Amino acid sequence: MDKMNLYLVIALAPLVGSLLAGLLGKVIGRKGAHIVTILGVAISFVLSCGVLYDFWTGKGQVFDQNIYTWLTMGGLDFGIGFMVDSLTALMLVVVTSVSLMVHIYTIGYMSDDSGYQRFFSYISLFTFSMLMLVMSNNFVQLFFGWEAVGLVSYLLIGFYFQRDTAIFANLKAFLVNRVGDFGFVLGIALVLAHFGGSLNYADVFAAAPGLKDATIQLFSGVDWSLMTVTCLLLFVGAMGKSAQFPLHVWLPDSMEGPTPISALIHAATMVTAGIFMVSRMSPLFEMSTVALNVIVVIGAITALFMGFLGLIQTDIKRVVAYSTLSQLGYMTVALGVSAYSIAMFHVMTHAFFKALLFLAAGSVIIGMHHDQDMRNMGGLRKYMPITHITMLLGSLALIGTPFFSGFYSKDSIIEAVHASQLPAADFAYVALIISVFVTALYCFRQYFMVFWGKERWREHKGHDHHDDHGHHHGLAPTDNPKESPWVVTLPLVLLAIPSVFAGYLIDHFVYGGFFKGVIHYNLEAHPTMHIMAEEFHGWFAMTLHGLTALPVILSALGVLTAWFLYIKAPHLPAKIVSSIKPIYTLLENKYYLDDIYFAVFAKGSRALGTLFWKVGDSFIIDNCIVNGSAKLVGFVASGVRRFQTGFVYTYAAAMVFGVLVLAVCWLWPLIVG
Repeated sequence: MDKMNLYLVIALAPLVGSLLAGLLGKVIGRKGAHIVTILGVAISFVLSCGVLYDFWTGKGQVFDQNIYTWLTMGGLDFGIGFMVDSLTALMLVVVTSVSLMVHIYTIGYMSDDSGYQRFFSYISLFTFSMLMLVMSNNFVQLFFGWEAVGLVSYLLIGFYFQRDTAIFANLKAFLVNRVGDFGFVLGIALVLAHFGGSLNYADVFAAAPGLKDATIQLFSGVDWSLMTVTCLLLFVGAMGKSAQFPLHVWLPDSMEGPTPISALIHAATMVTAGIFMVSRMSPLFEMSTVALNVIVVIGAITALFMGFLGLIQTDIKRVVAYSTLSQLGYMTVALGVSAYSIAMFHVMTHAFFKALLFLAAGSVIIGMHHDQDMRNMGGLRKYMPITHITMLLGSLALIGTPFFSGFYSKDSIIEAVHASQLPAADFAYVALIISVFVTALYCFRQYFMVFWGKERWREHKGHDHHDDHGHHHGLAPTDNPKESPWVVTLPLVLLAIPSVFAGYLIDHFVYGGFFKGVIHYNLEAHPTMHIMAEEFHGWFAMTLHGLTALPVILSALGVLTAWFLYIKAPHLPAKIVSSIKPIYTLLENKYYLDDIYFAVFAKGSRALGTLFWKVGDSFIIDNCIVNGSAKLVGFVASGVRRFQTGFVYTYAAAMVFGVLVLAVCWLWPLIVG
């Protein structure tokens, strides 16, 4: 199979499965739907592994070719094409591997759902959309994949469309992403206007060095750096997709969708699109120090302040959701300090352990008869041993424990920030260091509340909550949880393996030249990776050094604090909350950002629309122009109607009068003269 056909199969196999499950779902049935979709994603995964292996061994060659031109306008071609290099190869494996695990997991999790075939069709379509995004060689196809993942996320977040909360959540995600995408489109427009009149990556990157010092005037008399404005607008798109402050508000609400899609969105697809895009655009971002500083600040704010919100969550899925926001902040900071390879390495390790944590949370929800409130859990480790062990492994990876994958990527980001010479790096370093402790605290708060302590569901006679399926459920006081079926636990075990061991690949992925020629660095202006390479002596030496480093110490303190508060002295959290009530209220209301957006933008937009409706449409157009003209015609007609008597003498008199008027007009000059 030649390269072109190989890449077409990788991209289209999930699409074929999606179409079969979606259009022929009733014909092929539930079993047929999961077979065709899993088969499609499995084919993509196997072939993607082959592509990654070629680049890993140095045999892979960069593929950059247009496949199809669907529009030519003014000498500009809008086409579909693939760029497959080491960066693409890594993302292909990440996307397809996590998607495959989610597909298998869904068989068990959604077994009793009436929308079974529809859900499989959606998640397979989601996979196809992400593959088209990461394989694109031009901005047009990138934008297609960008919008496609947004569309499918809308369908999946609102999967239970009978619920008002789901409708609100998917609409919120859609609108917030439109804000980011508007900036993204403007950035692409600037690229088209100033970067040689082409939207192909190769052409844009070739033109970029000559535009390093170019300026544009957004306002008369004020010069702006073209590269800075372009990069910031592109990054606004990344802020929407990758849920960065202040466009992060949609991501926690995405928990309204079923747990499998939460894992897919948060681990490998939509939220990683922004990180991938900035890494792909490294030749542009490296030319704007201003843009990089902005990225660092935004990422640091997201990493720290979203982590704080994870401390007060009681829904098991929302704890993991806020950890995603925080970790995306880490990745964004890494991009800002020009550590693109480390950011992408964290994308990979994070995809595995975050998918593991979400799917393990889903397994707990199944065991609890779809009760998601951690306050009703406790002591589950003896009833659900596989879920317990795998979630523990995922938690250890998340907090950056040595010898676990998250340590190597997360600790490398912190070290990269410490080595950076950007003005914003000092603020980011402090934020990330504090975030390390916060992450360990909320992560193991969840772990201890769920798997240790008293079996609290036995103390509750009834539950008032919604599960993933929109039902009221929960264990009775006499019920015992059961371990999930093998289709649920198998993906957990398989994801636990890279969650532990994937970090050992840091030597090759980050420092071994895997991204050479793909990710570009301006080492003269931003020498971060040069400094990091000089200090790196292999993963084992990094581990030994990390054992006594500040991040690991803070992680350990976070775990101990969680153990003390929720196992040793479980009465203390309530006392702490009562003593810091204003801060707790601030966190509970998510810094009031949702309220501000609703009051200013949502109600403001509605008020503006009402103004245009009442004043513009009703008063000016309807009453003044349409009805006013009609009334004027009616008034004139009513006056004219009085002269239309139907009698001859009336018309004769009018004719005589008219003749007299003409005669006067004709004779008047003679009379006057």
